[in-house]
Amino acid sequence: MQTTDVQPEPFLSHAEPVLYVSDVAETVKYWHQVLGFPGHWTWGTPPNHGGVSWHGAFVQFSGDSEAAGRMYGQSVWIRVKNIRELYQLHQDRRAQIVMPLKKQLWGFDEYVVKDLNGNYITFAAPATGGGESKSQPLPETVRILGRKLVATEYRRLAESVGWSSTQSDEVLQQKLDATLFVAVAEDTETGEVIGCALVLGDGLSFFYIKDVMVHRDWQRKQVGSAVMREVKRWLDTHAPQGALVGLFTSQGLAPFYQQTGFGEAFGMIRIIDRSELT
Repeated sequence: MQTTDVQPEPFLSHAEPVLYVSDVAETVKYWHQVLGFPGHWTWGTPPNHGGVSWHGAFVQFSGDSEAAGRMYGQSVWIRVKNIRELYQLHQDRRAQIVMPLKKQLWGFDEYVVKDLNGNYITFAAPATGGGESKSQPLPETVRILGRKLVATEYRRLAESVGWSSTQSDEVLQQKLDATLFVAVAEDTETGEVIGCALVLGDGLSFFYIKDVMVHRDWQRKQVGSAVMREVKRWLDTHAPQGALVGLFTSQGLAPFYQQTGFGEAFGMIRIIDRSELT
């Protein structure tokens, strides 16, 4: 029986532009801390090459002052999702936005940032029809603080978002008491808790964020974003240098957590099932 070898077809995974810069370390730092790219690396001592990444976007930098001056004004076009949230992130981090977010004639919403080397980065997304649901500003009656939760407060929030639990109040309170920190959003007019995020871990090398919830009546009002900013503030203050901070989320919610510096990672999980032991 005759067999025919099938040659694999070429497959292009992504493209990585290489920009010439004067200072690789400072450039990588800027793209990480200001533009928000979670993946970052450098090569050499001192670094003469490096790069950043965020999902499918990859950019490399090569240290060459002469070439950087000659090619001043290089540009990169990056297609994104949830562009308004990214635009707000860059505004908050005081990136140099040289063209504000606006709809272009060719059907894309775009804005342009100029980095510390004079390179231009265009962030773009297919323009919406204007009928999308937009988040409202954080209401003035909402207060964000760090404090412990009691079981009744937690259970009310969980039920509002459709989470059910068979745990007793006693067991649930033990879980809440074991947290290192809880960011809480309160409605100052009623005193009720309307959002939360729990931080667990060993307090030294590993921190885990779980149960990020916003009451259904307060969603799309920036409450969740404010709660996560409070978590980030606490971690930046209390977590040691090099500590690992993790969370689990669905792909659809990934852009929400990227606003506070989280990036994708590979991992595995195991859920304890006592029935396996019987």
